[in-house]
Order: sequence, then C-alpha cells, then structure tokens
Amino acid sequence: MDILETIVAAKKKEIEKFKPLSNIDRFIRDGFFWEIANRSLKQSLLADGSTGIIAEFKRKSPSKGWFKTKKLEVESVVVSYNKFAAGISVLTDGEFFGGDLDDLIQTKVITDIPVLRKDFIIDEWQIAEAKAFGADVILLIAACLTKAEVKKMASFTKSIGLESLLEIHNEEELGHICDEVDMVGVNNRNLKTFEVDVRTSLELIDKIPTGKPAISESGIHKVETILTLKEAGFKGFLMGETFMKEAEPGIAFEQFVTKFKNKQV
Repeated sequence: MDILETIVAAKKKEIEKFKPLSNIDRFIRDGFFWEIANRSLKQSLLADGSTGIIAEFKRKSPSKGWFKTKKLEVESVVVSYNKFAAGISVLTDGEFFGGDLDDLIQTKVITDIPVLRKDFIIDEWQIAEAKAFGADVILLIAACLTKAEVKKMASFTKSIGLESLLEIHNEEELGHICDEVDMVGVNNRNLKTFEVDVRTSLELIDKIPTGKPAISESGIHKVETILTLKEAGFKGFLMGETFMKEAEPGIAFEQFVTKFKNKQV
C-alpha cells in the first residue's frame, strides 16, 4: 500500500473503535462548541488586508518524522498565528502526525480566527466530532473519497454550520468539486509518494471555479512563492513545516509575515 492507503486503513480502524462510544446525537447534545457560531475561513481569506496564510500546527509528518514533541504547548505557537494568519490548521491525526483533538480545543479557545481540522475524514461522524471539538472548517481529501462521498459530506458539513475545504492534487480530481464545497485546495504534495512540486498549483488554478477561493498547500517556504501564487489567483496559502521545524515556530511565523508585508509595499 502507498502512504495514503496506509493512513486511510488505519483511520477506518480508529473510527470503528471510537464511533460506538460517542454517536452524532451525543456530539449535538454534549459538544461544548456545538452552539458556537462558525468563524468563516472563506470570509477571512477574502477580507481586505488578509495575508491569506493558513498557519499549521503540526508536530510530525510521515515523511520527515517529528518536528516538535508532545511537550510543545499549542498556546506557545498559535497566539502568534492568531495575530496575522487568515486561519489556523490543526493536525488531529495521532498515529501519523502526532496530533489530537486537545490541540484543536486549545487552539479554538485561545484564538479568534477560523480553525481548520486537518485529518483524513472518511465518515460524517468525524465531521460532527470536529464541530463538537471546536473546528470551523473541515478538510475533505479527494484522493480518498468518491465524488458522491464529497458531495454528501460537504452537504452534511454545511448543514451543521461548518465550512469545507476540498483538497485535490491533480487534474483528474477536479471532478470532485461540487456546489456544496466552500473552498478548493491544491496540495502540491503527492499524497501517494509525498513528493512536492508547487507547479501543481499553477497548473490547476485556471480550472478551479470562480467563487470558490483557491488555496495552495504544501511546499511553500518563501515569500516570493506566495507572491507568485497570489498573482496567479490563489487566495490562501497553507503553511506548516516552514514554521514548525524552527526552534520557535511563532517567532518564525511573525518574521515571515513581516517580510511578506514588506515585499508587498
């Protein structure tokens, strides 16, 4: 199996284990964040003066191992993200990315910008779980879902007041885009090989429907890359490893934004 298939297989086992313990009705009844109004990532990306940066909190990746141990407090990073980012992405997968739902909760309560739950979502139950634990936006990955599943899950997402970001990484997956999806992300990382090429975004941008803000994901390390992507039509730029691999991710993020703003002048 390739990396994506391995992760999805593990995710299915995880859902089989935890889904019987908390059904969707329980999330609706007891979920602390269920009644809290959604923060819109779409609006944040389109707002005047937005950096468009979706800064990611990620402790680990399957290809590069650990960036930060569990000892790293979420607050020490996301308070800086909150100052200038358009949104914050939080990895909640534990086995492959070292995350958990506590990271999502903590991010939600100490920030006031949209929070994206980044995980491998293959069941509506995970979407309800995301809302109950503080997510404003959920990620749907075309590579592990059918077109019908994307449409169904995006519709359910909208029905409970969340936004959805559909992630594609090649031309074939453009067919997964549907009316129910709020935003479209182009992952420059091939999820089967984990190789990265920003040209993937530039090749697909003109084929993404207008009205659905386009977000470039992965492989963005330089201000110049963002400027190129922005000129091409992208509204969002998801960045994680660039900051998380540094000794002080929050400081690295603020320094990057300062450089970005200076380049725009």
